Amino acid sequence: MIKQFFLLLITIILVLFSCTKVQLIPSTSASIIEEIKKYRGKKVVLLNVWALWCVPCVEEFPMIVDLDKEIKDLEVIFISADFEDQIKEVESFLNDKGVGGKSFLKQEKDEPFIQRIHHSWTGSLPFTIVYAKDSGSIVDFWEGKEPESRFRTAINIAINS
Repeated sequence: MIKQFFLLLITIILVLFSCTKVQLIPSTSASIIEEIKKYRGKKVVLLNVWALWCVPCVEEFPMIVDLDKEIKDLEVIFISADFEDQIKEVESFLNDKGVGGKSFLKQEKDEPFIQRIHHSWTGSLPFTIVYAKDSGSIVDFWEGKEPESRFRTAINIAINS
């Protein structure tokens, strides 16, 4: 009986730890910029602003998740531009796509958020910025869906910058 109890307990623990749940954090542009700074000298940062209602965002999402899993020197920071009342849908989408760890939900008025994330961003989605590993400077940024080759080129430049 004790042996069966321990086997059940171990199984439950393994299941709990193998199910990576995303931590969705309501955030301002200032807190996101601080998050980016944490990786300077450690990893390339790919910041991606997206929304559930944005078809190109949803289409490119799995490719970005795959890059994150493949490239050890890459940290992907997803920022959902969805509304706070959609938090459950956003969490469900992120979990379904295999996103673990932290992800962010924009919690700031649009114009200040947009201008603080990047002064040349018009607010169009998806929006992606790639930051250099060593310097933390912006290597590339773009609005709209781009091919995987653009992501890979920017990431490779950022790894060596």
